[in-house]
Amino acid sequence: MRIEACRACGATELVPIMSLGALPLANALVEPDAAPEPDQRFPLDLVLCPSCALVQITETVAPERLFARYLYFSSCSTTMLHHVEALADALVAERALNGASRVVELASNDGYLLQYFQRAGIDVLGIDPAVNVAEAARERGVPTLAEFFDAGLATRLLAERGPADVVLGLNVLAHVADPADFVDGIRTLVAHDGVVVIEAPDVRELVARRAFDTIYHEHLAYFSVTSLRNLLRRHGLEVVRVERVPVHGGSLRISAVVTGNGTRPDGSVAEALAAEERWGVGDAAAYRPLVEGAATVRDHLRALVDDVRSDGAAVAGYGAAAKGTMLLNYCDLGTDSVGFVVDRNVAKHGRFVPGTRQPVLPVEALADARPEYLLVLAWNLLQEVVDQEAEHRGRGGRFIVPVPEPRVL
Repeated sequence: MRIEACRACGATELVPIMSLGALPLANALVEPDAAPEPDQRFPLDLVLCPSCALVQITETVAPERLFARYLYFSSCSTTMLHHVEALADALVAERALNGASRVVELASNDGYLLQYFQRAGIDVLGIDPAVNVAEAARERGVPTLAEFFDAGLATRLLAERGPADVVLGLNVLAHVADPADFVDGIRTLVAHDGVVVIEAPDVRELVARRAFDTIYHEHLAYFSVTSLRNLLRRHGLEVVRVERVPVHGGSLRISAVVTGNGTRPDGSVAEALAAEERWGVGDAAAYRPLVEGAATVRDHLRALVDDVRSDGAAVAGYGAAAKGTMLLNYCDLGTDSVGFVVDRNVAKHGRFVPGTRQPVLPVEALADARPEYLLVLAWNLLQEVVDQEAEHRGRGGRFIVPVPEPRVL
């Protein structure tokens, strides 16, 4: 379904930024017994709302199709575990959280973050619509509801459990088709003196890194501090702190409180807003480098892979990530270019990359196949990948990093 108005503010003037064409769903890994017909594709067009500065895609795929079962398990990444452990420890200290405190996480995945609050003796609740990852969280001992979060669920939870001292939403707001209702739910659930912590990839970093492969159908919106502040303010929340964190290629961490609760924004908020205004956050011209960069990366990456393949070298992909699906399809890198993809997530093994149909294998397959090059599809975890693949390095193997400019390590 194509939107006709801004997802956040309802304004009807949407300025085109770029089109990536029709691409498959990023995380819809193909089952081994699937029919050979081409995988379904959907338009992927990016637009800007000048009224509130939100960058967004125009196509909405039914969330039940995207999230009812999910193959991404956050605990598979040591980088993410270290990141969220530090966040949990900081919040416990800063907010003086204890056994009487309540922490709720939206899109809590497999309990990877909430386990660290539990370690401190704090009451937690996770909410995630993916039945399989919610079950994995419960197996870890993290109470988790397998439901979509909205204002109605927030009202129910408030009546059943009382307000939450901390509401966490890491890398979820971009996945929400109706952010107004979602943020209304947050405002309902958070205590008057509580805090909301939101993390979202920074749209400025997306442009700077030419990270077009992070644009896919699950990511409906691409946030700046400006667009986040505009959204939260319309629903009774005020941004009081802005931090920048390195995960997912560069993300924003926003701390927000109930409007009028007495907490004043610190200097990081005004500084971030001013920097975005200078950059041109509400002007489509600021996003032009992303358009040009996508075409440049595509052409240069194809040429690089063609060169090493013409020399007789084999190339495999590392990380059956959503961004990998986008990169392989947009750059038209089929199995003749990248023979297979490895991943540490056992839930993905035996399936195939949508569109390009590379088989997804365990990382142990590298020892047998011994490809000369690994195309790092999960480039946001580059150092983790390089550290883990000492054997590949030891036998002279090299790494291809696709963005912001294809290069060989």
